Amino acid sequence: GVMKQNLRELRTEMGLTQADIAARLGVSRQAVIALETDKHSPSLDLAYKIAGVFDRPVEDIFANPYRVKA
Repeated sequence: GVMKQNLRELRTEMGLTQADIAARLGVSRQAVIALETDKHSPSLDLAYKIAGVFDRPVEDIFANPYRVKA
C-alpha cells in the first residue's frame, strides 16, 4: 500500500467518523473504508483533499512509490 500514516488513526485523532470524512471529501463512506484498509489508492485530487482535511503535507500521509531513495 501507499499509505504512510494510517488514515483511520488520523481520523480518530480528530474525532471524526468515516461519514464525516466522506462528507468532507465528497466521496462515499465505502470509499473511505477502502482507503483506510489500503484496498484503494486515491486519485491525486483526492489525496490532496485528504491532506487538506488533515492539514498535513500530502507526502506525510501518502508515500510516493516513485521517489528515488537517496
